[in-house]
Amino acid sequence: MASPNRNARSAVVWGRLLGVAFVVCFGTGVYSHLLQDPLPWMRFPTRPTQLYQFTQGLHITAGIAIIPLLLAKLNVVMPALAQVPPVRGVLHLLERLSIAVLVSASIVQVGTGLLNTYQWYPWPFPFRQVHNAMAYVIIGSLIVHIASKLPIIARYWRARDAYDADGRFVADPTVGSELLPEGREARPALGERTADEQAVGSYPRGLTGRLLRWVDGPAAPAAPAGAAETRAARPDSASAAPDLSLGAGLGDGADGTGTGRASRPEHDHALPGPRQRIARRGFVAGVTAATVGVVALTAGQSNRLLEPLNVFGARQRHIGPDDLPVNRTARAAGVLATATAADWALTVVGPDVTRTFSRAELVALGTATADLPISCVEGWSQMASWRGVRVRDLLASVQADPASALRITSLEKSGGYRVTEMGPEYASDPTTLLALEVNGKTLDLDHGFPARVIAPGRPGVLQTKWIGKIEVIR
Repeated sequence: MASPNRNARSAVVWGRLLGVAFVVCFGTGVYSHLLQDPLPWMRFPTRPTQLYQFTQGLHITAGIAIIPLLLAKLNVVMPALAQVPPVRGVLHLLERLSIAVLVSASIVQVGTGLLNTYQWYPWPFPFRQVHNAMAYVIIGSLIVHIASKLPIIARYWRARDAYDADGRFVADPTVGSELLPEGREARPALGERTADEQAVGSYPRGLTGRLLRWVDGPAAPAAPAGAAETRAARPDSASAAPDLSLGAGLGDGADGTGTGRASRPEHDHALPGPRQRIARRGFVAGVTAATVGVVALTAGQSNRLLEPLNVFGARQRHIGPDDLPVNRTARAAGVLATATAADWALTVVGPDVTRTFSRAELVALGTATADLPISCVEGWSQMASWRGVRVRDLLASVQADPASALRITSLEKSGGYRVTEMGPEYASDPTTLLALEVNGKTLDLDHGFPARVIAPGRPGVLQTKWIGKIEVIR
C-alpha cells in the first residue's frame, strides 16, 4: 500500500481541511439546535433576516464536502490502519480506540446527515437529538486525537519542511512514527539484502502479507550498492518511509516510540522525486475536483448563483405551489379538512384577554409585507414576499406586551413541531408576520393556509403552518 500520497505531510494537509469542515459543521449545527431547543435565557439575532439561510446552507455544504475529504484522509492513512500487529500495548490500544470512535462517528454522522436532507430515516432513533449528541462526540475525539499527534502536526505543518529539493518526502523518526521500517538506522541497504528479504521483509506473514504485496505490485529493482550506500548515509532523506496520522497522522504510537510497519517503504521511494510530486498533485487535484463537484452540484438548493447546477439537492428552488418547495404537505399533516373548514378561526390568548379572529377579521387589523426566506434544516432555502398581520399587532389586540414569548399551536394532529415557541425578540420584530399571502397569492394549502407564521432568521420547522392558536406564555 505504499504511495507518494501516504505520508505525514499529506495526512496533515487533509487532516486540517477535514478539521475545519468539522468545526464549521459543529458551530452551525449547534446554532440550529439551540434555535429549536433554546435555553430559557437565550435570545437570538433577527438581523440579518437571512442569517439562518446562510448558517444552515453552510452547515449542509460543509457536511457534503466532508465526504470526499474523509475518503481522502482514510486513503492516506490506510497503511496505519492496516498495520500488523494492530495493538502494541495498553496506551496504543487506547489511542486506537479513540481513532475508531472518531472515524466511526464521523461516518455515521455524515451518512445520517445526508439521508436527513432527503427526509429518509431508516433507523429507530430520533435524528435531531442523536445528530446533536454525535457532534460533541466527534469534536471531543478530534481534540484528543490532535493533542496526541501534535508533534507530527508541528513537524509537517509546512510543505518546505516535508520534502527535499527533489520533491521526495523526508521522514523524521524523532516525531514517533510507527510506519518507519523496523530498525531503520541499522537495516541493511536494499542492494545488500537477498531477493527473499526484499520481497517479504517489510510485510506481515500469512494472508494479510500476501494481500498487501498484491496491492503494492512488483517491487522496484534493487538499487546498485553504491547508490544504496549513499542513500543509507542520508537518514533524513526520502529513503525513509512515510509517516501517517489522522489529525496529524492516524495511528502513531501513543508513547511516541512505536515502530510498527504497514507497507514497503522502498517501493514508494524508488520513484524519482518529480514523479512523486506529480502523483501527489494528481491526488490533490482529484480530491479537489470531487469536493468542488459535490458542493457545486448541491449548494444550488440554497444559493441563487449556483441554482442552475443543483443536480443532487433534495429540493429545487421555485418548484412547488406558490413557486416554493414544500417539505410537509397538508395531507401528510392531516389538516385537509380542518384547515379548509368554513368556521376556521384563530384564537389569540393574552394575559387577561382572549379573542378569536376569522380570516376577514385578521385582514381588517391591517396587513404588512416582508421579504423573508424559508430556510429549512435540510439545507434548501428560498426568498419569498409575504403579506399578513404583524404578530406584535395581534398581541396588542389582546392587550399583551409586544415583547412577549409565545406558544403557537398548529392544526396538525401530531408531529414534533405541532406546538412551537417563539421568543420575544421574534414576536416584537416588525417583519414577523401571521402570513396570509405569499408572492402575491393566497397561501396554498400546502404552505399553511389559512395562516402561518413567518419570522426572520428562524428554521423552517419553526415557521408554523395551519395555525389554530397563539398564546402569550411570559
